[in-house]
Amino acid sequence: MLLNLNKRYLLIAGLVFFGGCSSSQPSYSSKSYHSSSYAKQQNKKIKKSTIRNSKAMHRATMRPYVVFGKKYFPTVAHIGDQFKGIASWYGPDFHAKKTSNGEIYNMYAMTAAHKTLPMNTIVKVDNLENGLSTIVRINDRGPFVSGRIIDLSNVAAHKIDMVKNGTAKVKLTILGFNGKIAQTFEEKQETQSVGKYYIQVGVFSRVEGANITKRKFEMILDDRYKIVLKDSVLNEKKVKRVWISGFGSEEEANDFKSKNNLKGAMIIAQ
Repeated sequence: MLLNLNKRYLLIAGLVFFGGCSSSQPSYSSKSYHSSSYAKQQNKKIKKSTIRNSKAMHRATMRPYVVFGKKYFPTVAHIGDQFKGIASWYGPDFHAKKTSNGEIYNMYAMTAAHKTLPMNTIVKVDNLENGLSTIVRINDRGPFVSGRIIDLSNVAAHKIDMVKNGTAKVKLTILGFNGKIAQTFEEKQETQSVGKYYIQVGVFSRVEGANITKRKFEMILDDRYKIVLKDSVLNEKKVKRVWISGFGSEEEANDFKSKNNLKGAMIIAQ
């Protein structure tokens, strides 16, 4: 569920916009809140707005953050990626409140919360318990409960008939980014990586030294990563910085550093 920040305290590192989802389910009868008259009444409180899809929003929501003492690393996604876990849902208590990307949560919109996927990722949700499926757009963070991988809006939960039980075993499939389902072959090859991370493995005053280091790492890197040379100034002198590019998250970069014994290397986020 979206957290009411006036009632519950969370430590969020690096997120400008934050709503978030917790673990509890409401104790009301969902049918009364799902009636068309109630929907119309509540929707009057929500101003029509376009999808928030700015670079600034993506930079903010792709930074690592901490909830309940656990650090989360938003990361890259690929068309066709699949994940299995438990889905939950959230509704009236958080209707018309802000989500993690700064939008206004509408329990009658086909949206959902996820801990690490980029905002506006389009996800197909298959209920593995009854065969029903639906498609949602990620615009929030959560749910922060072990084993749960997505928190659906009220209407999306109704689509796969899981409101009564509160949770369901589901399979998620990535269909697209930026609020659109991938249609063409080129779109289906896309990798969504908002926010880029690099590892700096050397700084050289002579271009020869930079090129030697560049060739050294090119021999051991796989196709996911590339070496780039950056012109820079250090102590009023021109230098060449050698960076490894292609990391979708700080966690991935740290993992690469650890596996390759690059203790002195610096991680750079842009």
